[in-house]
Amino acid sequence: MTRRNIPREGEIRIPSGCAIAGIMDRSGARHDGGDILRSIALMHDRSNGLGGGFAAYGIYPDYADLYAFHIMYESREARAATEAYLEHFYLCEKQERIPTEEHPAIKNPPDIWRYFMAPHPMRLAASGLDEAEYTMQHVFHINGKIEGAFVASSGKDMGVFKGVGYPEDIGEFYRIGDYEAWAWTAHGRFPTNTPGWWGGAHPFTLLNWSIVHNGEISSYDANRRYVEQFGYDCELQTDTEVITYLFDLLARRHGLSQEMAAHIMAAPSWREIDAMEPDRAAFETALRTVYASALVNGPFSVILGSEEGLLALNDRLKLRALMVAEKGPVVYLASEQAAIQVVCPDAENVRSIEGGAPFVVQRYDVAAAKAGEAAENRAVRDWPLEHEVGVLPRKRREA
Repeated sequence: MTRRNIPREGEIRIPSGCAIAGIMDRSGARHDGGDILRSIALMHDRSNGLGGGFAAYGIYPDYADLYAFHIMYESREARAATEAYLEHFYLCEKQERIPTEEHPAIKNPPDIWRYFMAPHPMRLAASGLDEAEYTMQHVFHINGKIEGAFVASSGKDMGVFKGVGYPEDIGEFYRIGDYEAWAWTAHGRFPTNTPGWWGGAHPFTLLNWSIVHNGEISSYDANRRYVEQFGYDCELQTDTEVITYLFDLLARRHGLSQEMAAHIMAAPSWREIDAMEPDRAAFETALRTVYASALVNGPFSVILGSEEGLLALNDRLKLRALMVAEKGPVVYLASEQAAIQVVCPDAENVRSIEGGAPFVVQRYDVAAAKAGEAAENRAVRDWPLEHEVGVLPRKRREA
């Protein structure tokens, strides 16, 4: 090839890894999966057909108080073993195959079921655990101990639909247009150093958490060893699952806000901390010291889904693109601006997510409830956290 024939910058498309997208209505109004499907389909070139998926919140209002397990089976034996296990530990209100539609691009799908359940009250009491911890332990048991069974999602009033294929094909396979949700996330996967398999597609979940991720976690081994000390099993052959477990550990178990959990995972550099005012520098030093192994390094952009809403986060150097826009109560997130404009051409406040700073979108009712919390509860969501700075409590100033 002569120099004259070498493509110049801008003449070829080199997509930067995977594609992620999110759509949320802060009013709580539910929308079908048509827009999220079109948004992720526009970024087709960022995928390679080895993984696609969707997370949806608010899709099971008739069973909102029950855990909705979406489970993939490779065999009838795996299903029989899993259902016998669930029958022992849960009371099942309803179980059924998840409706799917034959699609020429989707090959050899597993048998996919959903179960709406509540923990067995006697088993739960005997365990000494709360509902969330109880459910987490059983999810890990199924995924790690029952061969041929995989729990794709296990939250309340939410579900994940994922598999091996391009995301638009996966969406049609699962008929996501039939569901209505107040929040949607989507992912198109381009695996780099891990295999493509049905359970390894994004979103990754635990309880009501879901994560879609574009990038690579270079700190994976340190993060994995850290969460495994607390009973999390990282066996899904991908670096993304550890982000889900970090959010669960920091927010659910340690009681931090989602914003603070994200701040810990994308903490400022030591050089930045050295330039801060003394009080803030002490606070940031304490966070980085206590949660050193929770710092996530590498190029990444993620969208976290939960019962509160969505949270978007870029790595500190912003090595992966992530855009946001709004139109009325609806917020749009995507790896590319075009993926927003294809579903909302007149979107407003189009901008890029800042590196290392969590972008939080909450439902209006959630935001109002948090604003009305007692001051002592709100304090853990604001900087500085006075009870974490210094050795002794600060003395109150006289009025």
